[in-house]
Amino acid sequence: QVHLVESGGGLVQPGGSLRLSCKASGNIFSIKSMGWYRQIPGKQRDMVALISVSTTGDSTNYANSVRGRFTISRDRHEKAVYLQMTGLKSEDTAVYYCNIKVLNSDWIGVDAWGQGTQVTVSA
Repeated sequence: QVHLVESGGGLVQPGGSLRLSCKASGNIFSIKSMGWYRQIPGKQRDMVALISVSTTGDSTNYANSVRGRFTISRDRHEKAVYLQMTGLKSEDTAVYYCNIKVLNSDWIGVDAWGQGTQVTVSA
């Protein structure tokens, strides 16, 4: 079983910054990807930022709406992923979910989600 714990959401004014954190624990043999998604009521959950892990190194991908404002990073030792959000806009308001795709010790693929953290951008 893989468990994710998120933190860092909250209320921020337009133009402000927030940093989300997500730490993974459990039966993790290797990490394939770590990412952040967001969802507003009545809408589908959309990818915000993603780190894909391979033997040749990490690669990142961002939604067009956040590219240049958000930065995703990870701590390999802590099995943690972070999302630094700057220049926040009201349209960034959503519940943000951490996601991790791993192989466990039985080489079975596991897709795990965090509990979600609310980010509200408002004056």
